[in-house]
Amino acid sequence: MNLRLVIENSMKYGVLICIRCHDYRRQDIFLSTLLYLLVPCHLFVAYIIELGAAQHAKGALGRIKRSDATPTEDPLPGSRSFQATWYTIAWAHGINATFCLLVTTYTVYYHIHHPLIGTICQVHAIIVWLKNCSYAFTNRDLRHAYLLPQTPSTLPEIYSRCPYPRNVTISNLAYFWWAPTLVYQPVYPRSPSIRWLFVAKRVAETLGLSMFIWLASAQYAAPVLRNSLDKLQTMDIASILERVMKLSTISLIIWLAGFFAIFQSALNALAELMRFGDREFYTDWWNSPSVGNYWRTWNKPVYHFMRRHIYSPLVGRGFSSGFASTMVFVFSGFLHELLVGVPTHNILGVAFLGMMVQLPMIAITAPLEKVKGVNGRVLGNCIFWISFCLVGQPLAALLYFFAWQGKYGSVSRAKI
Repeated sequence: MNLRLVIENSMKYGVLICIRCHDYRRQDIFLSTLLYLLVPCHLFVAYIIELGAAQHAKGALGRIKRSDATPTEDPLPGSRSFQATWYTIAWAHGINATFCLLVTTYTVYYHIHHPLIGTICQVHAIIVWLKNCSYAFTNRDLRHAYLLPQTPSTLPEIYSRCPYPRNVTISNLAYFWWAPTLVYQPVYPRSPSIRWLFVAKRVAETLGLSMFIWLASAQYAAPVLRNSLDKLQTMDIASILERVMKLSTISLIIWLAGFFAIFQSALNALAELMRFGDREFYTDWWNSPSVGNYWRTWNKPVYHFMRRHIYSPLVGRGFSSGFASTMVFVFSGFLHELLVGVPTHNILGVAFLGMMVQLPMIAITAPLEKVKGVNGRVLGNCIFWISFCLVGQPLAALLYFFAWQGKYGSVSRAKI
């Protein structure tokens, strides 16, 4: 960070770090702890549902073999009870997964005041919700392959180590619960042993960066946000733009520290503890020649989920790749609004709109990837960084902070 800005901040504001100056309530701690303990129970419910589905699939396959039938399509297609059971399984999974997210969202929005505690609760609930969905979708595909053994299999070879329904066990689900991935597989590549020194280093990095983010937010980001409130009230556009540019520096530093803490340190520590073999949680997104390349590379766990369970199924059903991509960003925008709007108790739609704006940005920068030479890629990378640093995060942070203050802080008490 620029030393001059550090000195200027210290001379102007003094030391703003205060360990005991956090506006959280006992109710926030109690409810967040309760949610942390209860939300994973929905994974156990998904296991119970899938256990019943596996028993039903075993019975169906046994009846097919006894009747000497050759299953070429759905087994027992004329059996209404069979079809009704499959629909019941799908609805049970859907209700269970949705209930998991709805309860947390309602509790955070109406009963948890502190936005950071609420954000942690929302992140946890969304992760478990996505894992629930992946567990249900993947086991549905595995059941289909199990009931149609004569159909050419498209399943990865590694799945043969734990074929359906042998994968429907508590231990298998528990591993998926803690594994640093959102896409369920019966088997994952595993490392031979745990390197405890590696784990200790990654945990130290996570803790150190978390402390840095807290200090930077309190000492540098908070004053800029507070000093922007009067400009937003009077709609002083020139001053708002100046504040956004001033905020962009510290918001980028905080975001990069958070990215490293999560994707390089925390996820690698968790992967090492779980002996999880796939450690590609991101690639070189900072060199992205287009906005689309950034979204494909910066968050690999989410990208794999979107591709596996939204994009590929839609394309496989005959929809265009453009429509499938749009649905991915609509879904992602919905999740972003839940992550930002619910904990701040302000559903503004800014996070959702921000994801929708990515679609034209992708269309504009996509041709630059194909330009011969480096000029096109450099131009695309410049467009990405300008939109990323100036338009995206600082503006969104400013608007949600203003809305929060309008509801609970100084703006709500000001006379306009």
